[in-house]
Amino acid sequence: MQGTQTASGTVKKALCVLDQAASFGRPVRFNELLENSPYPKGTLYRMLQTLRSEGMLSYDETSQTYSLGIRLVRLAHTAWTQSSLAPVARPFLDTLSKSIGETIHLAQLDNAQVLYVDKRNAERPVEMFSQAGKVGPAYCTGVGKAMLAFLPEKELQQALAQQSFHRFTPQTLASTDVLRDELVNIRKRGYAFDREEHEPGIICVAIPILTRTERVIGAISVTSTTSRTSLDQLEGLAPEMRQAADAIADAAEHWSFPVQQKTKETLES
Repeated sequence: MQGTQTASGTVKKALCVLDQAASFGRPVRFNELLENSPYPKGTLYRMLQTLRSEGMLSYDETSQTYSLGIRLVRLAHTAWTQSSLAPVARPFLDTLSKSIGETIHLAQLDNAQVLYVDKRNAERPVEMFSQAGKVGPAYCTGVGKAMLAFLPEKELQQALAQQSFHRFTPQTLASTDVLRDELVNIRKRGYAFDREEHEPGIICVAIPILTRTERVIGAISVTSTTSRTSLDQLEGLAPEMRQAADAIADAAEHWSFPVQQKTKETLES
């Protein structure tokens, strides 16, 4: 048992270091990592060397910087294929994109945050935060709120406890109580809005993707700008979006979704 706990702690530290390195979005020096690391200098250095030897990080001798390794690319591709809704949803997103001509997003919940797993650009692309592979907040994005609204109460409580409620714009829903009221309305009408809550000028309508048992497996959104459309116009697309979401859910019915494995330790605790 002691060996298992030690191994678990080591893996957790390694993942923390990887997350930290990835958060910079560029090659990063050791001192930059150390500045915000929860680990002592020696521990951090050993973690970095182990990750290098396993191909999870690469090191540039000239610039003396660390960057994510090619092994992670292979793992990410496999995860995208096996655990992401994207391959299942691809043909339906393509059809919806051709019909609507605006930006389409496909997202899933990841530890109470939004993980964008696929995207179709508009005929006239708009610069915005969301890109496939990026993680965003759930409480102030259309796809995030659409998924939160249909979670079982226990899961919703856990997800809400993990929201930061940082106010990105004057329209951001910045408290649990306000968000809960919004989620009730979303559940009633069946879709969510982003009213410039995450980025100024960016609006969207979002539809949850639900299985036949009403389990949330993702969400899709149509996103545009206040300079070329309105929420009323986007809302008019909801029926077509619902058809696409239902088609994705049907296609995913026999997809093997990632589930939390009940380990021996979990069962014994």
